Amino acid sequence: MPDKLLIEAIREGLFQEMAADERVIVLGEDVGKRGGVFRVTDGLLDRFGEARVIDTPLAESSIVGVAIGAAINGMLPVAEIQFLDFIHPAMDQIMNEAAKLRYRSNGDFECPIVIRAPYGGGVHGALYHSQSIEALFTHIPGLKVVAPIDPYDAKGMLRSAIHDPDPVLFLEHKRAYRALRSEVPDAPYEVPLGKARTLREGNDLTIVAWGWYLQEALAAADEFMAEQQATIEVIDPRSLRPLDSDAILASVMKTGKLLIVHEANKFGGLGGEISAIVAEDAFAYLDGPIMRIAGPEVPAMPYSPPLEQAFLHDKHDIRAAIERLAAY
Repeated sequence: MPDKLLIEAIREGLFQEMAADERVIVLGEDVGKRGGVFRVTDGLLDRFGEARVIDTPLAESSIVGVAIGAAINGMLPVAEIQFLDFIHPAMDQIMNEAAKLRYRSNGDFECPIVIRAPYGGGVHGALYHSQSIEALFTHIPGLKVVAPIDPYDAKGMLRSAIHDPDPVLFLEHKRAYRALRSEVPDAPYEVPLGKARTLREGNDLTIVAWGWYLQEALAAADEFMAEQQATIEVIDPRSLRPLDSDAILASVMKTGKLLIVHEANKFGGLGGEISAIVAEDAFAYLDGPIMRIAGPEVPAMPYSPPLEQAFLHDKHDIRAAIERLAAY
């Protein structure tokens, strides 16, 4: 299988799904002629034309609203929000319309839309181009939220998301677009939503991490294991809602220790929900406190490079947390 960057895997997935099914359309700000601000949709307009690759006004509520209407009428829309930071005008459409459509219609209507959105910091994006606000959406039943960072996972989960009968928020960490690559089959395939992936097997400590921090967690775990007589299990949830709590619980019941690592602010973050699940269902197996590494309690990520770096955690911070937890 050829190696592909994350951005290449997502683009290839879009090309293949649009070629296979004329119901798949792409809409959003600058997705056509420009090919998207990150060039994810580059080439789609030339291949599929203006009727299926639609440049929209700068109006996120309308982007999602049009996608919902198209889905009700038999289309499979993939709506792009240029940055996750810009999604707030569409919150009502996502949370009160798309997520509730099946429930409020007693199953008569489905809402098979995908909302793609780049997220995360570390790219000097400052306040309005760096946010990780996935927890706002994982709170909503009826809405699926996925955040694959491995190119293989991203292509397969995109196909699954497009053909899922319910709305899916598909988060793409912008720092990873051109930094991560893996083997990706040329042919279409699916990676199921709601299933975690264990990237390292271990017996002494469990790390659950997603987004760019997954890379930092893997680096920290590998360094620790190379120097210590201990093994660490590293889990990538991939799907944040539905969350594969069974995989996390099984790992914690084996290792007895849990470290959760995510870029979003700690207070109200998804790490708190994972902590609660483990505390409720695996408390008797714990040999130490559940620990979290997360964003600091400040309103936004600064533009200044030193301040941006102070906001972000790296493998050294995670390594220090591993050592503290392993000492119990």
